Amino acid sequence: MEVIKTDIEGVVIIKPRIFTDARGYFFESYSKREFDERVRRVDFVQDNESCSSRGVMRGLHFQRPPFTQSKLVRCVRGRVLDVAVDIRKGSPTYGRHVAVELSEENHLQFFVPRGFAHGFAVLSETAVFQYKCDNYYHPEADGGIAITDGSLGIDWRIDPEQAILSEKDTRHPLLKDFDSPFDINIDLYEE
Repeated sequence: MEVIKTDIEGVVIIKPRIFTDARGYFFESYSKREFDERVRRVDFVQDNESCSSRGVMRGLHFQRPPFTQSKLVRCVRGRVLDVAVDIRKGSPTYGRHVAVELSEENHLQFFVPRGFAHGFAVLSETAVFQYKCDNYYHPEADGGIAITDGSLGIDWRIDPEQAILSEKDTRHPLLKDFDSPFDINIDLYEE
């Protein structure tokens, strides 16, 4: 696998080695040993999957301490624009984001460490999206930033005014009104 660093420390894109022949393709989608050596030691404990239609936007989500999560995400069918926003108080990259297109064609994966809000927009007719998480889901720790917050400068490649959002996602605050539970000293990979 190739680990591609981004402009924000800890957020990486992973490009697997793909082997193709007349039968199709094969690749190793996850190896704990290689991930621990090349990215960081993370113990994933829960896998999630969602299926969404074009125009759906999910996010920007995180879990508050002590239930923070790192995520390794990928799109196994269709295409999404996936985004991580730094929400660590005192971080030199606070409020900045990394965006990457994930698709069934490019097989890219995106690692979002703790201290970041995460979301995506569906660019294809449908998309099946998979998440590996290093902490279990705790609904009482749910948090979010408004995915349509224009101050974040994210080009979602769809009109946010036409986006399909959950009721919960319409209630998240704008970044300027947000009091982050994370600071720059958070261990992005704590167990």
